[in-house]
Amino acid sequence: MVSPETSHFQSSPMAKYAGARTKPTICFNDVVLFLGGAFMSLILVWSFFSFSNPPNLTFNADKTDDPTKCTRGIDMRYDPTDPVFYDDPDLTYTIEKPVKNWDEKRKRWLELHPSFIPGSENRTVMITGSQSGPCKNPIGDHLLLRFFKNKVDYCRIHGYDIFYSNALLHPKMNSYWAKLPAVKAAMIAHPEAEWIWWVDSDALFTDMDFTPPFHRYRDHNLVVHGWPGVVYNDRSWTALNAGVFLIRNCQWSMELIDTWTSMGPVSPDFAKWGQIQRSIFKDKLFPESDDQTALIYLLFKHKEVYYPKIYLEGEFYFEGYWLEIVPGLDNITERYLEMEREDATLRRRHAEKVSERYGAFREERFLRGESGGKGSKRRPFVTHFTGCQPCSGDHNKMYNGDTCWNGMIKAINFADNQVMRRYGFVHSDLGKTSPLQPVPFDYPDEPW
Repeated sequence: MVSPETSHFQSSPMAKYAGARTKPTICFNDVVLFLGGAFMSLILVWSFFSFSNPPNLTFNADKTDDPTKCTRGIDMRYDPTDPVFYDDPDLTYTIEKPVKNWDEKRKRWLELHPSFIPGSENRTVMITGSQSGPCKNPIGDHLLLRFFKNKVDYCRIHGYDIFYSNALLHPKMNSYWAKLPAVKAAMIAHPEAEWIWWVDSDALFTDMDFTPPFHRYRDHNLVVHGWPGVVYNDRSWTALNAGVFLIRNCQWSMELIDTWTSMGPVSPDFAKWGQIQRSIFKDKLFPESDDQTALIYLLFKHKEVYYPKIYLEGEFYFEGYWLEIVPGLDNITERYLEMEREDATLRRRHAEKVSERYGAFREERFLRGESGGKGSKRRPFVTHFTGCQPCSGDHNKMYNGDTCWNGMIKAINFADNQVMRRYGFVHSDLGKTSPLQPVPFDYPDEPW
């Protein structure tokens, strides 16, 4: 039987003229249709299989045990069995025994761990710490926790590692001397790091965007806040502050720590060193040798040895005295909000991981050439509560304790606002820690 459609097709002269197919044409098209159907069937089967078993998209070229071909960043699981300084039973982490040939040992370790070499030029590990027991000050532990949180926030934003020590690494090296054993141990534990950054427990970052100008220190091995004129002309024990410093992970620094330590409590001449320091630096307040005056002594007495390699940073608040900083924090807040009102780029919401991009934009747009000292438009980089002891509760008698603790809360909240903005909240009152207030979409251009 012939269908009506077929009957009509065959009986139409126009159909014969326009659409009649020769036998070879019919065979060729049938083959094309067959192959097309087979191909579609294959696609369907492959699709079903791929959903059941997702394909491995890893390039074979990346599958290698050769760390020199690593294309995925730092390989923290690779540690070859080739002998390095860690395998030397004579090497110790303790403060008493010197480390020799550290530059060669560290270089050897990096050669065997090549994935750590990219970015190693200024790779930094921050070290901080506090006492091993509970604080006497009722709010001391809370304050130390918030000071530590501040450092963790800063390190997370800028990709630094951080180590917190709350135990003495040498029984005699306590108080302000406890930092040197911790710094030396960190140098050995982190051969991948070029810089070790010590920050006292009572110092906090009040500019979470700023990073040290490492290019400025390329020819130096120690960076500390200070002033040459005060060292060599005024002979003051406050010519620098040793509560915050960057020290290069190198043999020079190992030897400096050995010499520095020789004026500390482990030395049989400890009492004598205190007398020597006070004979030179007349404004030194207490008789015993301390780490800060000891470092100034080395600079003063052995200038040709130490001054060429020690950078006394005085162009910004590498660490700044809190009493001249805290009263102006509200004005600084308003200046930075004004920058955001002026340029919408700074008001844009963004992920915390890209915060450095916005800090760099503010630097270029508003702060280029701006110094970071007293009276500057720039936020103070580090605020140091020297004279206040949050854990013991002791403080300089020139001000009362509430001035210290209230100042700490205000500075901590000032810094925390820079972090919490990325999470959608701020402290609307710097004197109050909680609760935080949600930030409007286009804040600060959009009012509360």
